[in-house]
Amino acid sequence: MLSSGDPTGIVLATVVGIAAGLGAVAFRWLIENFHTLFFDGGEQVLSGLGRYYVVLIPAFGGLFVGLIVYFFAREAKGHGVPEVMAAVAAKGGRIRPRVAIAKTLASSICIGSGGSVGREGPIVQIGSSIGSAVGQRLRLPEEWLRTLIACGAAGAISATFNAPIAGVFFALEVILGRFITRSFGSVVVSSVVADVIAHAFLGDEQTFVVPAYQLVSAWEIPIYVVLGVVAAVVGLVFIYVLYKSEDIFGAWNFPDYLKPVVGGIMIGLIGLYSVDLFGVGYGGVENALDGNLALRTLLILGLLKIAATSVTIGSGGSGGVFAPSLFMGAMFGGAFGEIAGRMFPAVTAPPGAYALVGMGAVFAGASRAPITSIIILFEMTRDYDIIVPLMLAVAVATVVSRSLRAESIYTTKVRRAGIDLRRYGEFDLMRSIKVNQAMTRDFPTVPPDMLVNDLVAKFNQTGHHGFPVVNEDGTLFGVVTVADVEASLTDAVIDLKVRDIATKSLIVAYPEQSLYEALLRVGANDVGRIPVVDRDNPSRLLGVLRRHDIVRAYRTRLTEGTTYRRGY
Repeated sequence: MLSSGDPTGIVLATVVGIAAGLGAVAFRWLIENFHTLFFDGGEQVLSGLGRYYVVLIPAFGGLFVGLIVYFFAREAKGHGVPEVMAAVAAKGGRIRPRVAIAKTLASSICIGSGGSVGREGPIVQIGSSIGSAVGQRLRLPEEWLRTLIACGAAGAISATFNAPIAGVFFALEVILGRFITRSFGSVVVSSVVADVIAHAFLGDEQTFVVPAYQLVSAWEIPIYVVLGVVAAVVGLVFIYVLYKSEDIFGAWNFPDYLKPVVGGIMIGLIGLYSVDLFGVGYGGVENALDGNLALRTLLILGLLKIAATSVTIGSGGSGGVFAPSLFMGAMFGGAFGEIAGRMFPAVTAPPGAYALVGMGAVFAGASRAPITSIIILFEMTRDYDIIVPLMLAVAVATVVSRSLRAESIYTTKVRRAGIDLRRYGEFDLMRSIKVNQAMTRDFPTVPPDMLVNDLVAKFNQTGHHGFPVVNEDGTLFGVVTVADVEASLTDAVIDLKVRDIATKSLIVAYPEQSLYEALLRVGANDVGRIPVVDRDNPSRLLGVLRRHDIVRAYRTRLTEGTTYRRGY
């Protein structure tokens, strides 16, 4: 597996970081140019419609998106991150290389034409596809593929939001679902390299310019706790509406490649209220942070954003949910701040402070990624004064959301695809351990002609509950256990031998198998030990794999490499 001190891992992480950085720059360039093409060009072509021309722009974009996704790569549909998580958990880190191309085109057209989605999901899928493609090209094992996917995801977030630290934690907390010390160095290198590449092309730009906010009074702490609860509810509503929209469009008997056109018309109608509802909507977020929006406007924009994003993704569009979550958090957080300010004017900060905290809290409530939520908001705004309320609200939102719904906005889609990430998370380490790393070699054996009475004495002497039975020429004859002896006690034969009671129809394991595969055989057949044999010569005994060996190997690997696992 790629490790912090492995030169090969550092080189590969650097390559993936460079590719992810360049991919992020190209992706943003495409979005800007498609936006100009669709809206500026569309305004000229559809000038007779007046301001209503915007209703048709997302529909035109939806037509191209639907065709690209349907005929080129179905994985490019949706918000991207769940597809990467599924590839890590169930496909050994394998992502088709064409996904990067399809996702780049589909998402840039979708966002550029007004689709109400964000950049992070697509660029994470693009970066991860690049990492997977590099690993597959070099024929690397699954453990390396997963780490390279994490490298690509970290580089993508880092370059897209100028947030290298958040990129690292997003890759570990969301994509891999755990912190692995051996992967940490490689992921950091990729994130830093991608950020340097993005700086070279885009400069050191700050995503949001935030006024100076700080905690006004200790009495504000309970208010931020309540904001965390509100943010959790907003996040849960967003998850429900998003997947309800997917269900409605999915059940509709209409060509899949044309559904984004219908969704685009709906988005265009919603966008008539405010152009900030199109695309990533960072202009609206800036207004909320500056306190420039009235309470009624904040609430309407927040509700319409939930609808617009759900329709965009549900109808088959391509884009992320991070930016929409920030938008919703800014609107509902700002509205909460307005209400709190009217109720407790002496102890509350301006509404913009609550908008800022609400951004991180809503994303945390939807994604269940509290560390990423805190760090990415800090890096995007570079405002440390608000960090304590932010941490508090994010923690509350995460706990409340988790207690009310088992799955996050990302894991819901993976679960609906039939993949239980909790089960895969438990057995991920088992897949990385080979049988020959855990089995007991030189395990005691018994000959077929041994008397059963002598076998009983050997059981008592060694404390073992079973032995492989091996012929004089060293070939495997079978297995004999205490249960076999107990079953033979009903036979009134004094000179009964091992060959008479041994099990000859064997369940075996092979040294190159993963411990996970072997465990399935052990559990399915309710046995405590199985012989390990040569695949090319099944009569050659190499060792014995016992339940004790499996537990010991798992604990050892757990201690060596993993300190945190995804908590849903």
